[in-house]
Amino acid sequence: MNSSIPTMAIIGTMLFSIGLIGLLVRRNMLILLMCVELMLNGANLVLVTYSRLWTDQSGQILAFVVIAVAAAEVAIGFGIILSIFRRRDTLDVRRFNTLRY
Repeated sequence: MNSSIPTMAIIGTMLFSIGLIGLLVRRNMLILLMCVELMLNGANLVLVTYSRLWTDQSGQILAFVVIAVAAAEVAIGFGIILSIFRRRDTLDVRRFNTLRY
Protein backbone atom coordinates (compact mmCIF):
# COMPACT_ATOMS: atom_id res chain seq x y z
CA MET A 1 0.00 0.00 0.00
CA ASN A 2 1.27 3.41 -0.95
CA SER A 3 1.86 5.80 1.96
CA SER A 4 0.19 8.67 0.11
CA ILE A 5 -3.23 6.99 0.26
CA PRO A 6 -3.71 7.35 4.06
CA THR A 7 -2.28 10.87 3.85
CA MET A 8 -4.78 11.87 1.17
CA ALA A 9 -7.64 10.30 3.16
CA ILE A 10 -6.61 12.27 6.24
CA ILE A 11 -6.33 15.50 4.23
CA GLY A 12 -9.77 14.91 2.69
CA THR A 13 -11.26 14.25 6.12
CA MET A 14 -9.64 17.41 7.47
CA LEU A 15 -11.01 19.46 4.56
CA PHE A 16 -14.49 18.09 5.20
CA SER A 17 -14.18 18.79 8.93
CA ILE A 18 -12.99 22.35 8.39
CA GLY A 19 -15.92 22.96 6.04
CA LEU A 20 -18.37 21.48 8.55
CA ILE A 21 -17.00 23.60 11.39
CA GLY A 22 -17.18 26.69 9.20
CA LEU A 23 -20.75 25.83 8.24
CA LEU A 24 -21.75 25.55 11.90
CA VAL A 25 -19.86 28.60 13.16
CA ARG A 26 -20.07 31.29 10.49
CA ARG A 27 -23.15 33.35 9.64
CA ASN A 28 -22.22 35.03 6.34
CA MET A 29 -23.99 33.44 3.38
CA LEU A 30 -20.95 33.62 1.09
CA ILE A 31 -18.78 31.96 3.72
CA LEU A 32 -21.42 29.25 4.16
CA LEU A 33 -21.39 28.62 0.41
CA MET A 34 -17.59 28.36 0.47
CA CYS A 35 -17.76 25.95 3.41
CA VAL A 36 -20.16 23.69 1.51
CA GLU A 37 -17.73 23.72 -1.43
CA LEU A 38 -14.88 22.83 0.92
CA MET A 39 -16.89 19.90 2.25
CA LEU A 40 -17.62 18.69 -1.28
CA ASN A 41 -13.94 18.93 -2.21
CA GLY A 42 -12.95 16.94 0.88
CA ALA A 43 -15.48 14.26 -0.01
CA ASN A 44 -14.17 14.18 -3.59
CA LEU A 45 -10.60 13.74 -2.37
CA VAL A 46 -11.62 10.79 -0.20
CA LEU A 47 -13.65 9.27 -3.05
CA VAL A 48 -10.74 9.47 -5.47
CA THR A 49 -8.29 8.19 -2.84
CA TYR A 50 -10.30 5.07 -2.08
CA SER A 51 -11.05 4.60 -5.75
CA ARG A 52 -7.30 4.46 -6.34
CA LEU A 53 -6.80 2.14 -3.37
CA TRP A 54 -9.38 -0.37 -4.59
CA THR A 55 -8.50 0.17 -8.30
CA ASP A 56 -12.15 0.87 -9.10
CA GLN A 57 -13.23 3.74 -11.32
CA SER A 58 -16.66 4.24 -9.75
CA GLY A 59 -15.30 6.60 -7.06
CA GLN A 60 -13.75 8.83 -9.70
CA ILE A 61 -16.98 8.87 -11.72
CA LEU A 62 -18.94 9.79 -8.59
CA ALA A 63 -16.42 12.55 -7.82
CA PHE A 64 -16.94 13.92 -11.34
CA VAL A 65 -20.71 13.97 -10.77
CA VAL A 66 -20.19 15.76 -7.43
CA ILE A 67 -18.04 18.38 -9.19
CA ALA A 68 -20.78 18.98 -11.76
CA VAL A 69 -23.44 19.29 -9.04
CA ALA A 70 -21.17 21.65 -7.08
CA ALA A 71 -20.73 23.89 -10.12
CA ALA A 72 -24.48 24.13 -10.58
CA GLU A 73 -24.94 24.73 -6.86
CA VAL A 74 -22.47 27.61 -6.93
CA ALA A 75 -24.12 29.25 -9.92
CA ILE A 76 -27.64 29.02 -8.49
CA GLY A 77 -26.56 29.73 -4.92
CA PHE A 78 -24.58 32.81 -5.89
CA GLY A 79 -27.56 34.14 -7.86
CA ILE A 80 -29.86 33.66 -4.87
CA ILE A 81 -27.34 35.28 -2.53
CA LEU A 82 -26.96 38.24 -4.87
CA SER A 83 -30.72 38.79 -5.08
CA ILE A 84 -31.06 38.54 -1.28
CA PHE A 85 -28.24 41.03 -0.80
CA ARG A 86 -29.86 43.48 -3.20
CA ARG A 87 -33.16 43.22 -1.36
CA ARG A 88 -31.97 43.18 2.27
CA ASP A 89 -28.48 44.83 2.12
CA THR A 90 -26.99 42.17 4.38
CA LEU A 91 -25.71 38.60 4.16
CA ASP A 92 -26.07 37.74 7.83
CA VAL A 93 -28.09 34.54 8.16
CA ARG A 94 -29.42 35.48 11.61
CA ARG A 95 -31.45 38.31 10.07
CA PHE A 96 -33.41 35.96 7.79
CA ASN A 97 -35.75 34.45 10.33
CA THR A 98 -39.07 35.22 8.64
CA LEU A 99 -40.57 34.05 5.39
CA ARG A 100 -42.21 37.29 4.37
CA TYR A 101 -43.22 37.87 0.79
